[in-house]
Amino acid sequence: MDENQYNSLIEKIATMMEHDGLSIDEQNTQKLQKYKEHVNSNSNLNDDDAMKLVYESLLYLKLKNLDSGDPLQKGDEFGAGFS
Repeated sequence: MDENQYNSLIEKIATMMEHDGLSIDEQNTQKLQKYKEHVNSNSNLNDDDAMKLVYESLLYLKLKNLDSGDPLQKGDEFGAGFS
């Protein structure tokens, strides 16, 4: 999967989370299972990498909800980088 596909999938999962009203601080793996399964069915990622993408989606939502700026650019402030 190339970088554009990976980032697109992060945005898709983040959108699903927003529509479901999921907290951006959610850590319960049972609640995140739905999103991991969606990633698994739409990519060739293994379970660990799929869960990593789910957590990156949560981080993306958190950054997106900051007062202003591009979430991918603001990630540097958190020491986070999107693949």
